[in-house]
Amino acid sequence: MILRRRGWPIRKHVRVDVKKPNSFRLSGTRRIERSFFQRDPAMVARELLGCALVHFHHGEWLGGWIVETEAYLAIDDPACHGARGLGRSNASMFADAGTLYVYPIHAKFCVNLVTQGVGIGSAVLIRAIEPVWGVEVMKQNRGTNDSRRITSGPGMICSAMQVDRISDGVDVTRSNEWALHSGHDVIDDVIATPRIGISQAVDLPLRFFVDGNRYVSGLAREHTRPRREQLGTLGE
Repeated sequence: MILRRRGWPIRKHVRVDVKKPNSFRLSGTRRIERSFFQRDPAMVARELLGCALVHFHHGEWLGGWIVETEAYLAIDDPACHGARGLGRSNASMFADAGTLYVYPIHAKFCVNLVTQGVGIGSAVLIRAIEPVWGVEVMKQNRGTNDSRRITSGPGMICSAMQVDRISDGVDVTRSNEWALHSGHDVIDDVIATPRIGISQAVDLPLRFFVDGNRYVSGLAREHTRPRREQLGTLGE
């Protein structure tokens, strides 16, 4: 199905996989609903930490716990892709809250979750994930056995989880091939810093990560404790 807004097409489709996915189930959690995303992107970015994000690809769920995010604001944030206005390449960023916005960069891809609502143009970039589901497959996809080199960066995430522009415009709150669930409560372990790899609005503290988690990208000195920890399974 194609939705059109202000003349630009927004892709709304689900990849037809080799094997039909079973619903992703995670005991003691709930699937994140659209209302979660209908808020300020900085708040959403902080509260996504500890949540489970998974993508079904070639018969297996791939993903893990979100441990690092960046918020991109609709107002007074020239680093946000929405700042240049609605266009063909960023149309999904202006779709409903909970939509995936996937864009290419340096022959790789980055995955974002749209926030606030239709026509706003704000989102949260997923910067790092602690790998949990389909780890061996993700290692193969990345061509490495080093667990810290699987999903410790936005390009790595998309390579490991096999995310490309086909997922752009997918509604993560309803998709059969994507799931986002509540998970670990890490609110007391969150650190905020300026975002990475941008040239505008460089001082805004809109990057959030789990302190001490070994899968967070960036510099170890940004943490208040050694970067050796992991969230592990729920209840640990």
